[in-house]
Amino acid sequence: MNPLLSRLHPYPFERLRELSAGIVPSKDHAPIGLGIGEPRHATPALVEEALVRALPGLSVYPATAGEPALRDAFAGWLQRRYGVTVDPLTQTLPVNGSREALFAFAQVVIDPTRPGATVVCPNPFYQIYEGAALLAGAQTAFANSDPARNFAADWARIDADTWSRTQLLYVCSPGNPTGAVMPLDEWRTLFELSDRHGFVIASDECYSEIYFRDEPPLGALQAAKALGRDDFRNLVAFTSLSKRSNVPGLRSGFVAGDARLLKAFLLYRTYHGSAMSLPVQRASLAAWGDEAHVVSNRDLYRSKFAQVMPLLADVLDVRLPDAGFYLWAGVPGGDDVGFAMQLLAQYNVSVLPGSLLARQAQGLNPGAGRIRMALVAPVDACVEAAQRIRRFTLSSQP
Repeated sequence: MNPLLSRLHPYPFERLRELSAGIVPSKDHAPIGLGIGEPRHATPALVEEALVRALPGLSVYPATAGEPALRDAFAGWLQRRYGVTVDPLTQTLPVNGSREALFAFAQVVIDPTRPGATVVCPNPFYQIYEGAALLAGAQTAFANSDPARNFAADWARIDADTWSRTQLLYVCSPGNPTGAVMPLDEWRTLFELSDRHGFVIASDECYSEIYFRDEPPLGALQAAKALGRDDFRNLVAFTSLSKRSNVPGLRSGFVAGDARLLKAFLLYRTYHGSAMSLPVQRASLAAWGDEAHVVSNRDLYRSKFAQVMPLLADVLDVRLPDAGFYLWAGVPGGDDVGFAMQLLAQYNVSVLPGSLLARQAQGLNPGAGRIRMALVAPVDACVEAAQRIRRFTLSSQP
């Protein structure tokens, strides 16, 4: 067996299952799940129809690089969304969802033969970042979130010696679980650090199309262009249809950025056997070419947050995120695990304890005392869950 497998931590949902194994939820309430960030809105009909029409494509092997028309669609969407121009043939690649791509990318970038090979991650973070780093033979370093900055990662917590050993930096904007969006000045700082130390930046942007203000979140390639980095050196952005178009089962997204890095990534993917099937490519082409369903999807999330926030604002430490579909809430007493377990037992609402999404770093676990709520259920269910959480919180106070 690969000895590096022993370095992996249990996945947060596995730990949650273990913690809740002995709990019998109240039968007085139907279960409502806010723990897993799985989109549950209806899949757009245009995507389903395109998938069905393309089913004959299952009879042929797909190219790892994808069809030219699909890569043109990636480039077209980047131009419309961010005002960024890329060469679709050298600066984009289809991927089977951002999750597999974020993992695979580390296997391409990391050189484990260099002493102290390090991957820097925000903290709390999407657990794939850490697993990818450890299985690539690197060690991890964490930048804790800063409550004073809407829980954005505080990159100043990483010292100069760690930056000097860093080969890959994962960023997530909008953030999971915090919902924080990185502003241009933060990108400027990270690009300067990348130039100084030579590390690659992987920008996870899968929540970019769910936002609550008039201005959409800034993207990595957009920030690079604004700062005169049109070659996107040492930068790759990762995006997905899962949240944008409510097709998590399609496993479809794309990466874009530095042509040199994507050439190496294509070589890896060719051997890894991660080509996207032709029916999925055709369905993806339909999804990237349509914005009407994205607007409707965003409006549904906005409606949920508008109704849920007033119910929770005076009982939990919670604020409207910059973007994404999570609420990152502080709980009374600071025991996130105890809060989640008692809520499940008494009101049959599942949430994810924040401490399971973070690591101890700089003397603390920045997820401790908070819970992550994924507002992915229908509006009525989210409102009902918020009402139960409110009753539970009020009844638990001395």
